[in-house]
This record gives sequence, C-alpha cells and structure tokens, in this order.
Amino acid sequence: MTSSSSIDPTTIRAYRETHFCVEGDMPFTLQIGQKSAALAALHRKSGVESSAFVTAWNPYSRQCDDETNAALQKQLVEELISRSLSFVNGVGRHPASEWTEASVLVLGISLEAAKRLGMHYEQNAIVWCGANAVPELVLLR
Repeated sequence: MTSSSSIDPTTIRAYRETHFCVEGDMPFTLQIGQKSAALAALHRKSGVESSAFVTAWNPYSRQCDDETNAALQKQLVEELISRSLSFVNGVGRHPASEWTEASVLVLGISLEAAKRLGMHYEQNAIVWCGANAVPELVLLR
C-alpha cells in the first residue's frame, strides 16, 4: 500500500528490504509482500485475523540515542498493555546494514487503529498484516 508520500524514496526502499523479526516461542521473519505461513499460524493460534508490526524508535526517521529510543519503546509497550492489546516483541533489521529497531507485532489490531498508533509515535510507516498473512508496507506520511 503506497501512494504519494513525503517520505524519501530511499527510506521507503529500505523499509521494503527490512526483515521484520518476530521473537517469542516460535520466532519468524516477515518480509513485505511475502506470505508468511508462520504468521498465519500465529493469527490462528491467537484467534485474530490481523496484526501490525510497529515501533516507537527514531520518530520520522530522526536518529535518536539508545536511551531515548528505549524510553519511547517502553511508552509504546505500556500503552499496549494498558489497552489490553496482545503483542509479541520483535526487531526490524536491514539485511545490508547494522540498522535495527526494537518493535512489536500487535495481534488483533485493526488497520485504522494500527495507523493511529504509528502516527501517535511519529512513524513514517507500519507493517500491516491482514487475514492473508502477507505483510504490507503502509505509509503514514
């Protein structure tokens, strides 16, 4: 899902190349546009039809220090807990660089709620995973 955006095309390309690693009991990796049997199984096991991979790190791709990023991510996790949303910890990793960002896969969240969450934490994009278990890049700016 992309349309005209104020996000640099190089950044968008990096998002598309990123490996979105879901941790937990049965770790797996999501890639944009590639159906994930492991994600479909997690959706079934969790009784949900959708999920979203989100982070609070580096708002609007402004590089923040580790302490700031950790505080932002803690705030995101606390919000998810307060809203009784189930999630699995994860990390976004670009395969050609040292870049990583702590993230979460939020289970059972609607697309609109996931977009609002991403916008609240000033993110350029989220990764949306619908019932077809094919991760989609959703640009927020």
